[in-house]
Amino acid sequence: MSENADKSQNYPSFQGVDSSARVFVLIPCAGQGARAALPVVDGVAGLPKQYQPIAGTPMIIHTVEAFRALGPALAGLWLVISPDDSDFEDVFPGFNAEYEHLLRAGGETRAVSVKNGLQALLSTPGAAEPHDWVLVHDAARCLITPEQIEALINSCRDDAVGGLLAQPLADTLKSEQLDANGVRVSGTVDRAGKWLAQTPQMFRIGALLQALEQAAQSGRVVTDESSAMEALGLSPKLVRGSALNLKITYPEDFALAEAILLSRQG
Repeated sequence: MSENADKSQNYPSFQGVDSSARVFVLIPCAGQGARAALPVVDGVAGLPKQYQPIAGTPMIIHTVEAFRALGPALAGLWLVISPDDSDFEDVFPGFNAEYEHLLRAGGETRAVSVKNGLQALLSTPGAAEPHDWVLVHDAARCLITPEQIEALINSCRDDAVGGLLAQPLADTLKSEQLDANGVRVSGTVDRAGKWLAQTPQMFRIGALLQALEQAAQSGRVVTDESSAMEALGLSPKLVRGSALNLKITYPEDFALAEAILLSRQG
C-alpha cells in the first residue's frame, strides 16, 4: 500500500482506488475579477470577468464547451454563481438546465464556492456519492482543451489521492522586499522542482469536501483544492499541463487568449 493510501485511512470520507467511480465537473463562477481592471462606466462596473467576450464569445462559454466535448465521459457539470447574479441567463442562454446544473451558492471566496458546490453535489438526490471524482476548474481558464482534461482523468482515475494539471516553473523566480523607493529583489529562489498549479484539479468529492471544511474551521486560507488536500497529509499527483492553459487575470491576458482561440479556429 502506498504512503498516501495509508494516510487516507485516517479520513473516513477518503476512499481508495475505485475505477468505477463517476467523474463530475464543478466550476466556481462567482468572482468579479478585480485584477482584470474591467472598465467602469458612469460609476457602474460592467460584466464580471468570466462573462467578458473573448473572440466573440463569453469566457465562461469557452470554458464549459471544453468539458461538454467529453460527452458521456462526465457524469454531470455544476456551475456555481453568486446568489445575486443577474447576468448569467443573458450571457449563457445555451446553458442546458436539463443536463447541467446552475447553483446560486457562490461565497465570498473561491474555497467557499467550491465547498458549497460539493455539498450540493452530495445532497442532491441521484447526484454524486462521496467516492465519486470531481474536476474543479477555474471559470477564467477558458483555454483548457478536452485533451488536457482527458489526460488528467486518465492519469488520476486509478490514483488513491487524485491530482492536478500543473506546469514546471520555467522562469527565474525572485522574492521581494519593500523599501521607500518601491519593490526590490531580496533574492533568487531555486526553481528546481517547482510547479505552477493549474486546473482542473481532480479529487474524491467526500475527501475534498472534508479537506475544505477542516480548512474553514481552522481559519486556514486555501487558494486551490490541492493545498486543502495537502493539509490532510496527502500528496496529490502532478500531471503536466500546458503553458497555454493560463488563467485570465490581467488586462493583457484577454488579447493573448483571443489570439490563441482565433488560431485554434483556423
